[in-house]
Amino acid sequence: MNAFEQGRRESNLLNSEPDCQVPFTYTFVDRWDRRRLGLSHAVARSLPQSLKFMGLYTAEERRRRDATAWTLVQGVLAPIQFFVFLVSAALVVRFLLTGNGYWAATASVLLKTLVLYTIMITGCLWERAVFGKYLFATAFFWEDVVSMFVLAIHTAYVGALLFGSLHARYQMYIALLAYSAYLVNATQFLLKLRAARLEGNRSAVTVAPGAPAAPAGIAGAAT
Repeated sequence: MNAFEQGRRESNLLNSEPDCQVPFTYTFVDRWDRRRLGLSHAVARSLPQSLKFMGLYTAEERRRRDATAWTLVQGVLAPIQFFVFLVSAALVVRFLLTGNGYWAATASVLLKTLVLYTIMITGCLWERAVFGKYLFATAFFWEDVVSMFVLAIHTAYVGALLFGSLHARYQMYIALLAYSAYLVNATQFLLKLRAARLEGNRSAVTVAPGAPAAPAGIAGAAT
């Protein structure tokens, strides 16, 4: 039996039970969740309804996310930081290849670090407003862990620059390492943003006819 036939059989079985009062989206949303979690159909059916879909936000957290001004701040700062990163990375690579433009590259890395600190601080305020804690909320735990690593490498660059403990070329190597970690972290947050949008779409489908759906909003701070 292929996956399509198995899914259709499960859907028919579910819809044929008169005492099963579940929303229409169960056959789509819940099936996706139990496959993600490795649960059998019988085990998934036995779970409480509140546990059958484990998303990034509870309904209250989604409401707070859409209400706080920090969501907009993060949405504005994230693309600004990415633009600064692109310009700075080009200047750093130019210096490493040609030996020219050291001060332009240095200024760009410092600007990138300043923007990073700004988005980290405002991101903590966003996390506090939505989840009730400044860092390491469950939904963004690993994103925050990598963010700390990114922040540490940027800070190490600033320390090497201020104390003159490393040659200029090695300072730029640290900057490139910091940028590599930043790309990993940015990818994490982009994936969470996509997941939040999908979750918002699934939540909107389950809303009763005629009831307004909550807006999808922005999923966290893209570091």
